[in-house]
Amino acid sequence: MSMIRDLRDAVRPSRPALRKGALHLDNGGYDTTRDPATPSAVVDCAVYRDGARVQTPQPLTPHEAMRSVRRDGGFVWIGLHEPTESEFSGVASEFGLHPLAVEDAVQAHQRPKLERYDDSLFTVFKTIHYVEHDELTATSEIVETGEVMCFTGRNFFITVRHGGQGSLRALRHRLQDDPELLAKGPSAVLHAIADHVVDGYLAVADAMQDDIDEVETEVFSPGRGGVARGVDSARIYQLKREVLEFKRAVSPLLRPMQLLSERPMRLIDPDIQKYFRDVADHLARVQEQVFSFDELLNSILQANLAQASVAQNEDMRKITAWAAIIAVPTMVTGVYGMNFDAMPELHWHYGYPTVLCVTVALCVGIHRSLKRNGWL
Repeated sequence: MSMIRDLRDAVRPSRPALRKGALHLDNGGYDTTRDPATPSAVVDCAVYRDGARVQTPQPLTPHEAMRSVRRDGGFVWIGLHEPTESEFSGVASEFGLHPLAVEDAVQAHQRPKLERYDDSLFTVFKTIHYVEHDELTATSEIVETGEVMCFTGRNFFITVRHGGQGSLRALRHRLQDDPELLAKGPSAVLHAIADHVVDGYLAVADAMQDDIDEVETEVFSPGRGGVARGVDSARIYQLKREVLEFKRAVSPLLRPMQLLSERPMRLIDPDIQKYFRDVADHLARVQEQVFSFDELLNSILQANLAQASVAQNEDMRKITAWAAIIAVPTMVTGVYGMNFDAMPELHWHYGYPTVLCVTVALCVGIHRSLKRNGWL
């Protein structure tokens, strides 16, 4: 147990408080000196023996790496980025990967899952990247998703990455700095990737919380007359869509992590297995946050629509009140505009000012009455 006591600290980088745009994973890692026989999609291919990377004069091809492992022991870790079917076919044949898993790895756009085959485990992770934005608009993209597919075997570990973010280069370097952990084999790498991905979820959830708090504050901030001003509903709806995309990445992954922590598997080292429970706990926390985001945004959207309805009703009441006031002089002028000779006080010297004063008095009285009742 002493060999893995500091497992989480070894594979998990410090997670600073993330504000907008702070989570931006390294997109590098491509080896420009790779051997021509190596498929162009291969980012890195290395053999690890006794927890250390085996140094070679030239970059290894997957075939050479596997031949070395079969001869001298250890395991091979191959990283690929968006391989084509032809590029991946040789790797799949060399390591005996199941055709269904190979198809999923090449086509991408898969749901997070864990599948067990005879000699390997196939795991799909959705990576989440928080997109920096100065102001949330109706078209803002808040999260970008990618995918990391992992093939875990007895003496090999293969990662297939899709998307422009979510590089595992820094993670590989951290693991290489901890030979005791790498000596546990491919299952240690699987745990490190799962922990890395879920830590990313936690950071994105914290950043997304700031966006939701900002929208919530704007919705309930008092405007003119102490009435909440509300915001553009399209902004709230866009934020809700991004939360749903986040939920689709998080929710399906919880069950696979629980299976890895609860059920003994011959490809998972017993000392590593218990640490998947920690990953599952963190993932459950993220899932709760995402569900609460969804419910809160529903409430904010309904409140914003209600505020818009109240504002419209308020405007209609004011319009109706002023129409009632204007109706009085309109009626009086309409009566006296009919040009009849026999009309009340028509030839009286003070008739015009008297009618005018009475009209103004009626309008003022109606105005005071409507204002007292809250219509104006």
